Amino acid sequence: MYLKDVARVQLGKFSYASNSFVDGNRAAYLLVYQLPGSNALATAKGVYAAMDNLKKTFPKDIDYVVPFESVSVIQVSIGEVVKTLGEALVLVVLVVFLFLQSWRATLITLLAIPVSIVGTFALFVPLGFTINTLTLFAFVLAIGIVVDDAIVVVEAVQVNLDKGMSPKDATREAMREISAPVIAIALILAAVFVPVGFIPGIVGRLYQQFAITIAVSVLISAFVALSLTPALCTLLLRPMHIDEKAKGLDRFFYKFNQWFERVTNAYSNGVKRLIKLTPLVIVGLVVVYVGTALLFRAKPTGFIPTEDEGRLIVTYEIPEAASTSRSLVVLNKVMDILKKQPYVAHFSALGGLNAITFASKSNSGTVFIQLKPWEERTERGMQADSLVVKLQKALSVLNDARPQVIQPPAIPGLGQSSGFTFEIQQRETNDDVKAFDNVVQNFLAEANKRPEIGRAFSYFTAKAPAYRVDVDRDKCKKLGISVSNVYRTMQTYLGSQYVNDFIIYGRKFRVVAQADTMYRTDVQNLGQYYVRNQGGQLVPISTVIKTTIIENAPLISHFNLFRSVELNGGAKPGFSSSQANDALREVAAKVLPAGYAYDFGGLSREEINAGNSSIYIFMLSVGFVFLFLAALYESWSVPFSVLLSVPIGALGAIIALILFPYLTNNVYAQIGLITLIGLAAKNAILIVEFAKERVDKGEDLLESTIEAVRLRLRPILMTSLAFILGVFPLALASGAGGVARATIGRTVLGGMLAATSLAIFVVPVLYVGITKLAYGKKGLEALKTNAKKENEGKEEKPAQA
Repeated sequence: MYLKDVARVQLGKFSYASNSFVDGNRAAYLLVYQLPGSNALATAKGVYAAMDNLKKTFPKDIDYVVPFESVSVIQVSIGEVVKTLGEALVLVVLVVFLFLQSWRATLITLLAIPVSIVGTFALFVPLGFTINTLTLFAFVLAIGIVVDDAIVVVEAVQVNLDKGMSPKDATREAMREISAPVIAIALILAAVFVPVGFIPGIVGRLYQQFAITIAVSVLISAFVALSLTPALCTLLLRPMHIDEKAKGLDRFFYKFNQWFERVTNAYSNGVKRLIKLTPLVIVGLVVVYVGTALLFRAKPTGFIPTEDEGRLIVTYEIPEAASTSRSLVVLNKVMDILKKQPYVAHFSALGGLNAITFASKSNSGTVFIQLKPWEERTERGMQADSLVVKLQKALSVLNDARPQVIQPPAIPGLGQSSGFTFEIQQRETNDDVKAFDNVVQNFLAEANKRPEIGRAFSYFTAKAPAYRVDVDRDKCKKLGISVSNVYRTMQTYLGSQYVNDFIIYGRKFRVVAQADTMYRTDVQNLGQYYVRNQGGQLVPISTVIKTTIIENAPLISHFNLFRSVELNGGAKPGFSSSQANDALREVAAKVLPAGYAYDFGGLSREEINAGNSSIYIFMLSVGFVFLFLAALYESWSVPFSVLLSVPIGALGAIIALILFPYLTNNVYAQIGLITLIGLAAKNAILIVEFAKERVDKGEDLLESTIEAVRLRLRPILMTSLAFILGVFPLALASGAGGVARATIGRTVLGGMLAATSLAIFVVPVLYVGITKLAYGKKGLEALKTNAKKENEGKEEKPAQA
């Protein structure tokens, strides 16, 4: 007798629990995961090269395709940031040339950019940083910042040259005047980011790479401004003579200078009037502080925005206990729908897997979708979040399935999808799983009524039909049947059993035994399974077992040791992730009975753990800046004239975010706010440093302040416009990684516009008011008297000699 006489023998799959397809064709998957610390782009390049080499040995009817990957989003994002970097560089060059009006001065200034950026790259290795979107964001902002110090130096030297000084004397005099402000600005910008380096967790990692990149580049730029820039000024700069007889481009510069002179006069006159109205300015500042705080409270907060990564995931479940073949019918319908969608490039389908729970079940399936490149999806409504809605609607025709279209999480590994992850836990209750299911369904019903929740769903159920098989042990003993043989027989026939291996065609195959399909379709088939007793007789298994139809949960999960059910979903458009989380908390307080509790997972957990860390970081940064300014000015009062103007920049930032409702006050916006502290302080330092130096020499407070605002307006506007236009391409970003770029770009753009247009009026008023309070009339008179005595002493010394 041969095996073929009693069985159907065939070469087949080791397991039929899953079925895989690519673009509708049968396929086998090769999953490649990147090792920690490796280069994603280099890894992808190596994989593609290896596959191209292996393809040479494939049979003619076999090919390969990469239907789902996460590398293209990195390539495109970095490419977009590099493009933005180039655009920012061009705009900065134009601004510098417009104000300095000399290609020599422009060249000197721009040399600070490559030196600072290359120097920063050199420190990436010891710092353990990588070239990623965050560090490239930092370099985009750094382009507008690192030229500031060089601009201040070059502008000061050029002013002295135009007075008739020699290049060396002009440079020497300029460095005597502006060395202290340059050092102060660099240290202040670095100090802003010092607290960021000590933040733990994911938020800290996001802050650190951005902040330390800028801090290092600024320190290097200050060193360049104090060494290379002065040397180049003595070699390259020449006096400029632009008058009304000038022609061509010089004629334009003459007109521009005339206009700028009028602006300077209007600005200084405006400052004079505001100084007389100091009480009203203080009241206005208080209104700004309160308004800024209220706007920040009203603006929805978020964590990390969900980007269009060019990928979507569709997962579905059909009625519980449905067969694999029935699930395959639904999977084919899903693939047919996807083939008709113009925005789908490739898709890979896997029957038997639920991508949300990552459980293998016969009634589920998942399709991983690679969207067409971003440049082919530029029309309105072709971004990933809009396509989720479109595809969800297209799949609604599947009456016998519950499909869910989701985007991957913003950070891989933190959850299975974007949006929230909410865990309902059984902590202090002995309810069975069915009672737990009722609690979950009640919670979902209430949650989906909330306006903040776009959709909340869970694939948990306790109503999956099943058969419970009870073995009559006493009867087995009477009939001489081993109980273990009963279980082994059912395992072999129903679930399959690995027997051994054999070799054929030069390959090793496994031998798996299982009852044929027709003998596994009904519970009555158990009567056709036999087990041998001790006497060698075959006894039907149905003799010693009893079957009962029951309902149970096919999957029971635990979170932090407690039995739990995971709920997924996202905020409705117009609401932020924090508002969705708050809504879930409120529903939990209302619906969950005693003994039940909740927790958050994935990105939601990280967002909640981050809490109000940004507020503490902001306060620490301001504190560090204050200490540096106090040391610089040797005064506890003067730094307030700088710091009290910083919230004006924050007001501009929050207004910029409010003007674009789809942007939230998230991690990227908070990084921008930290940057604004240093940038807003920089403008104030240029005014206060100049005025304080003259006041300390005994000059009149009001005259010194007005002279400071007149002389420092040009470098302030030059450096501020260079930065503003440098980040302008970032603010207009779209496509891959566009939300993050737009968030940080618009935050700092709005903040700098406010700091440049409003704060420069407030700073001199604050300086005059605070200096009067700190010194008093007697103190200021004493400064004048001491200065007069010193000058008289200097005049007498040569005569005595």
